Amino acid sequence: MDDRKRVAVLISGRGTNMSALIAAAANPTYPARIVLVLSNNPDAPGLHLARAAGIVADAIDHRPFQRDRAAHEAAIDARLRAVGTEYVCLGGYMRLLTPFLVQAWMGRMLNIHPSLLPAFPGLHTHARALEAGVRLHGCTVHLVTEDMDAGPILAQAAVPVLPEDSEDGLAARVLRLENALYPAALAAVISGKTDHPDAASWLANPLPKRGALP
Repeated sequence: MDDRKRVAVLISGRGTNMSALIAAAANPTYPARIVLVLSNNPDAPGLHLARAAGIVADAIDHRPFQRDRAAHEAAIDARLRAVGTEYVCLGGYMRLLTPFLVQAWMGRMLNIHPSLLPAFPGLHTHARALEAGVRLHGCTVHLVTEDMDAGPILAQAAVPVLPEDSEDGLAARVLRLENALYPAALAAVISGKTDHPDAASWLANPLPKRGALP
C-alpha cells in the first residue's frame, strides 16, 4: 500500500515543473505521489506528458464558465477531492485564484514563481530582472495566499545574472533551478523539514562557480 501524500498539479501549458514533480515522485522513497494533473486548458501539452507518464490527467475548461470563476473553481475543487488530494502544486497555472479555492487549500497549496520574491511578482520576470540590473535572479516556492505571489516563502534558489544574459538564456537557467527546487521544497514541506510557513530555506548555492552554472 502506497501511503505517500497524494498530490495534484494544476497546469495551463507545457507542464515543465509538473514533469519534474512526476519524475521525483517516480522514486518510491519520495514522500509524495502525483495522483492527478488538472488543467484549465484542454489543449495544454502538459496533459499529454502526464498521461504518457501514467498519471491521470484531465481538463476543466474555464471558457464554458465564462466569468463565473467561483463555479469553475468549485468544479476544480470537487475533482481534487474526488481523488483524495492532500496537497496541490501550481505548475504554470495561469489563472488568478479566487478566495474560495485559496481558502479551501490554505497551507496545502504551493506555487513556484520565476523570481526571488518579493522582487518581481507577476509576469515577465526575467525581462524585468535584466532591466533592473539585478545581480541575482532565481525562483521561489511559496504557499498560495489570496495576494498574488505574496504567500510565505518556503524555498528559493538563485543564479547570478551575467553581463551577456538574454531574457531567454536567463529564463532557461532559472527553469533548470525550478525543476530542482520544486520537488525538493514539496518533499521538505511534506516531511516537516522546513520551518513552514514562517521561514525560507535556500536549497541551492546562490553563487555557483562560473564554470558550473546550471
